[in-house]
Amino acid sequence: MWEYIAERARRNGAYIAETGCTVRACAAHFGVSKSTVHKDVTERLRFIDPDLYERVKKVLGVNLCERHLRGGDATRRKYELLGRKN
Repeated sequence: MWEYIAERARRNGAYIAETGCTVRACAAHFGVSKSTVHKDVTERLRFIDPDLYERVKKVLGVNLCERHLRGGDATRRKYELLGRKN
């Protein structure tokens, strides 16, 4: 694997593990696509840094479990704002 890809995967993984952010937030922070971040931390990182991979895997598992709550909260806030404008 090319060194810059391995370094990007380590950087993305470390950011997710330290901040507990989502793949989308990590992609926005580093200015790359969500697909790139996802592939880096779920496929490539396993072979590059197995310990970091396990830490990231836990964060992504929590994010997956909470995903429906975040979506519902965003929808609730959207309709609260719409109701206040009228």
